[in-house]
Amino acid sequence: MIKKHLSGLLLALSISVSLLYACSGAKPEGNTAENKNTEVVENGSETVSDPDAYSDFEEAAKNSADDSAKAIASGLIAEYGHESSYGMPREEKDGKIRSYLTGKLVDKAVGERRPVAIMLNNIKEAQPMSGTSMADVLYECVVEGSITRMMGIFENYDDLNKIGSVRSCRNYFVYYALEYDAIYCHYGQSAYAMPLLEQDFVDNLSGLSSEGDTVFYRTTDRVAPHNAYASAKGIKKGIEIKGYDQNYSSNYKGKFTFANDGEIIIPDSEDAYKAEHIEPGYLINKPWFDYDEKSGKYLRFEYDEPQIDAENGEQLAVDNLILQYSSWEVVDDKGYLGFDCHSGGKMTYITHGMARDGTWIRFDGDTGSVRYFDNTGEEIVMNQGKTWVSIIQDTYSDKVVIR
Repeated sequence: MIKKHLSGLLLALSISVSLLYACSGAKPEGNTAENKNTEVVENGSETVSDPDAYSDFEEAAKNSADDSAKAIASGLIAEYGHESSYGMPREEKDGKIRSYLTGKLVDKAVGERRPVAIMLNNIKEAQPMSGTSMADVLYECVVEGSITRMMGIFENYDDLNKIGSVRSCRNYFVYYALEYDAIYCHYGQSAYAMPLLEQDFVDNLSGLSSEGDTVFYRTTDRVAPHNAYASAKGIKKGIEIKGYDQNYSSNYKGKFTFANDGEIIIPDSEDAYKAEHIEPGYLINKPWFDYDEKSGKYLRFEYDEPQIDAENGEQLAVDNLILQYSSWEVVDDKGYLGFDCHSGGKMTYITHGMARDGTWIRFDGDTGSVRYFDNTGEEIVMNQGKTWVSIIQDTYSDKVVIR
C-alpha cells in the first residue's frame, strides 16, 4: 500500500536525516569562509540537501510490485477518513473558495490571489511589530547570532497600511515562501540568497531594488534598520511594476489538509500527549506559547511578555503549532546558517492542548510544499485557522519544552 511505502520512507527520514549541503549554498572545496562565499556567488546556483527527495520516492513506488503504491499523489491517505488536499481542486461556494492557508471559506477575490510572504524583524528593539496578527501563517527560524527572524504569510492584507518592520532575506525563508506560491517581500538580502532570488520561479519585492521606494517606507519613530515597513498599497503597486502573476499557479497543489467546517480535531491516538505550554527553545528571545482553553488558541509570548501587534494591541494567537526539526550547518565564519528545506525529518503537530509527533518531507522540489505525516504514514489533518511553524535545529531538540 502507498501508506506502507510512505511510512517506511518517513521512518527512515526520522531516524537519519543528514544535511549534505546547506540550502544556503554549495559547499566548495577548502574550508575558508572566503572560498565558500566566492563559490556560492560565482556559481549562481544553490545545492540543497535533496530537492528530489519525494520524486525519488515516487519513482521507486511506481516501480514497486505493489500496484496500490503506483497511485502515489492521489493515493495519499489522510487521518480520520479525510481526503488529502494534495493537488485536489478547492471547494467553491456562494462566491467563496476554500483557503489554502486556513482551510476556511474566503472571498474568491482573496482566496484565488497569491499571498505575500513578508520578512519580519524580531529582535527586541523592533517590538512591537505591526500587522502581524493578520498573518495566516507565521514562520520563525534562527539566523546569525541565535536571534530569530519571522516571516508572515498574508492572504488578506488589503487594509494594512503598516507591516513590519521588514528585514532582509535569508534563503531558507525563500524556500518556505515558495511552499505557498507567495510573492516574497524583504528589505535587502545576504550574498548567499542572491542566486536563489534570481531564479525565474522566485517572485520577490526587495527594498534594495528599483521598486523598493514604492513598496516600502521608513518611519521616524525608530532608527534604521528597524524602521522599514510595507503597506498594502505599496505591495500591490510593486507587484504591478514587476508584472508578477497575481493568481495562484495552475500547478500549485497546496500545503495543508484541513478539517471540515465545524469540525475540531483533538488528537486522541495512543501517541498523543498534553501540550498546553510550549517552548521552542530559541536562546535569545526565549519565546513560549500557552494554550487558552476558552478560545482554543495558543497565545504567543517572547522577551518575558506577550507578543502583540502594535496596530491593534492584540496578542498573537494561533490555532495550530508545528515544530519542524531540520538539519542545519554553519556556512561561514560569520555564522550564516543553512537549513534542510527538502529532505525531511521529525515534526510535532500541536493543537487544542494536545500534540502528536510525526515526520515531514517536501513534495515536488523547490517549488513544492512540505507535507506532514503521523508515525503511521497518514497525512496529518489540521484544524482550520492560523498556523505557526517553528523551524527547530535538530541538534537543539533537547531545548524544546512541551508540557
